[in-house]
Amino acid sequence: MPTQLDDVLTIDELATYLKVSKSTLYKLVQEGKIPGQKVGKHWRFHRDVIERWLGKDTPTEPKRPK
Repeated sequence: MPTQLDDVLTIDELATYLKVSKSTLYKLVQEGKIPGQKVGKHWRFHRDVIERWLGKDTPTEPKRPK
């Protein structure tokens, strides 16, 4: 049976996915710079939301100099 990716990531999984330290990730999420939800004492992140968030700064057209 093929392995499916989880739709919800833990802080450890997201840190690995984004290739940042957990302390950096905690700081960013507490500042509201990364979309996440706290469940009890633990942060959880929806994979599709994170992927959209990552793509939001990707330019679709090259910027032209003024």
